[in-house]
Parts: sequence; structure tokens; C-alpha cells
Amino acid sequence: MMETKRYAWTVVGLLWVVALLNYMDRQMLSTMKPSMQIDIADLQSATNFGYLMAIFLWIYGFMSPVSGIIADKFNRKWLIVGSLFVWSAVTFAMGYATTFNQLYLLRAIMGVSEALYIPAGLSLIADFHSSKTRSLAIGIHMTGLYMGQALGGFGATVAKNYTWQATFHFFGMIGIVYALILVFFLREKKVAKATATDQLTAGPKVPILKGLALLLSNISFWIILMYFAIPSLPGWGVKNWLPTLFAQNLNLPMEQAGPLSTITIAASSFIGVIFGGILSDRWVQKNLKGRIYTSAIGLGLTIPSLLLIGFGHSLFHVVGAALCFGVGFGMFDANNMPILCQFVSSKYRATAYGIMNMTGVFAGAYITDLLGKSTDSGNLGHDFAMLSIIVFAALMIQLYFLRPKFNDFTDAQTN
Repeated sequence: MMETKRYAWTVVGLLWVVALLNYMDRQMLSTMKPSMQIDIADLQSATNFGYLMAIFLWIYGFMSPVSGIIADKFNRKWLIVGSLFVWSAVTFAMGYATTFNQLYLLRAIMGVSEALYIPAGLSLIADFHSSKTRSLAIGIHMTGLYMGQALGGFGATVAKNYTWQATFHFFGMIGIVYALILVFFLREKKVAKATATDQLTAGPKVPILKGLALLLSNISFWIILMYFAIPSLPGWGVKNWLPTLFAQNLNLPMEQAGPLSTITIAASSFIGVIFGGILSDRWVQKNLKGRIYTSAIGLGLTIPSLLLIGFGHSLFHVVGAALCFGVGFGMFDANNMPILCQFVSSKYRATAYGIMNMTGVFAGAYITDLLGKSTDSGNLGHDFAMLSIIVFAALMIQLYFLRPKFNDFTDAQTN
């Protein structure tokens, strides 16, 4: 039993590095535009750059439900290893790109490969941890995403001192090597009394259509889906356009604005996911809505933050607002999968999260494209601030309608 508990946290540690690489590899592009547009003229247009960021999200979104279904039916270890290897190889190959079309194709391939990771990774962590530690475990894993986002902000700094091509080559090779390390140390969560055939898969086989039908007939799942998707608008907006907004509002060069913005969000989000994870795990033992209340507090913090991020023009206002946004979004982020576990059986969680990821990413693709056009027209700050209105609406709906009956929804409740 003790060995199982120790390995449950080992899984979090192993996947923390994968999460870091997942976000770092995708984030680097957002800060290296000034260096890359010297060699690739099409990137001088913010609209074109928005297209480049958005294609990743559209492909990532379309693949997410498929990835969730695959993760519920097959060995998640090999999905994670294969996913990491492919997107790292794509990152390495981006260093050889010479045209906008080549970058566009590589970003699309990255969207396919990275989509395989999140449903498999989060469902594996959720299966290894009980309701007493699930939010904290997910939260710690999420800090890897934020660390990757922060390190991605240094892409412009590294590219300025070396070249953007060398930056892609270096970080791509790191991921390839780590994928090989995972082959030896990561393992699947075994199902009790599994047959030799079952041990090759993540769990008992469930008909795809049955799983989808159960999910889509669950009203609570639709509310969770909406609640997850709407905050993804400012969430992805911050990931992809906050460096640009910092550079504009604070009159900073990108090699300073990139690290400042991503480190600010990452550091505060780190605090948010840890605090939100601990608070949620304790609160839910006393009140079944404890996770929902924790998530709501976090999301509520992002509302005034978006207003200040959009309209602030002093270092104190903009950085302070970004810090508040990071703490709040971290509390929200740490509890999405744990809240889902209160309404969905472990048999369908990866599929459910895949669908959630799809809606969130589609929202992100839309807002990334929209904010690219806003940048060209000079309205980036205003449109950032307006996102606070729809976040408030989502928060009210979640608080009123989500009413869990179980701390951990088991297979018994699906029958």
C-alpha cells in the first residue's frame, strides 16, 4: 500500500516534466515572433501570426475527444510517451522551417500529438489518487504547465542571444530524450484481477457509443462543459497574447515583455493551483460542493484582473492584475478534473476531459484569432477587458446548477 502511494506521487513528478515540455514547446513561438519575422516575412502580420497560433488550437481541439476515447481504451503510458516524442520531434523540425506554410504544417502536426497527452495524463493521475489528494495532485501537475509557459517566455531571450532555429533544436532534443526515459519509469495503473489481455489496456473495454451517450445525456456534464469552455477564452488569450499586451501597454521590447508576462502568470498560477488543491481536498471532505466553491473563488478573482490587464498602463496595475489572474485561474485549473470525477465514472473520464478540452481549445482558437485582429486594429486591451463579462455569467451558472451527490463518482452510480 505504501509503495502504491509513493508511486502515485512519482507519477505526478514524471508527468510534471511532460506538462512542462507540453506548454514550453507551444509557448515559445508566441515570444519569438520578432526574431522569426526577420527570416519569414509573413510573420510580420499579426493576423498571420494569429492564424499560426490558431491552427494548433483547431487541430488540438478536434483531436481532443478522439484522444480521450483512445486514452479510456488503451495503455496511457504509451500514449504519453508517443505523444511527447512526436511533438518534441516537431519542435526540433521547426528550427529548419523557412516559410510560413512549413510552420503552419508543423504547428498542425504538433496539435495532433499534444492533444494525446492531457486526457491520458490527467486521467492517469486521477486514477492513482483518491479524493483526499486528487486536487493537490492535479494542481501540482498543473504547475508543470505553468512552468513550461514561463520558460517558453524566454524563447525571445534565447533567440536573441543565439538563433530562433537553435532554440527550437535545443528544446526539441530535450523532449526526445525525456520520452525515452519515460519508457523505463512510467507505468499504467493496473486494474484489479486483470487478464493478460486487459493489462495491455488502461481498463475494461467500454463501447465508444455507450460512453458518449452516457456523457451527453448527463446534464451536469453539459454544465461542466460550458463552465470549462468560457474561462478558456481569457485563459488562452493570456497564454498567446499577454506578452504582446505587456509590450504595448508598458512600452517594453518583447525580449523583456515575454519573460515578464509569462513568469508573472506562471508564478501566481503556481500559488493558485497549490492553494486551490489543498483547500479543495479539505473542503470537499466536509461539503460536497467544496471543490465547486474553491473553483468559483478562483474564477471570481479573474474578473477584476481582466479589467485591469486590459485597461492598465502602469507596471503596478498590469503586473498586479496578471498576478491576481494567475492565482485565480490556478485555483480554477486545479479543480476541473476533480469536479469531473464527482459526476463521471473513471471509465469515461478521459473521454469526458477530451470533450471538455475540445470545447475549451475551440474557444481558445476563436479568441486567439480575434485578438490577432484586435492587435492589428489597436483594440487588444479593450477586448481583453470585455472577456470579464462572460466569465461572470459562467460563474453564476456554475454556482447555481452544479450540485454533486458523490465525492467520487464510481462505476456503481452508472448503473
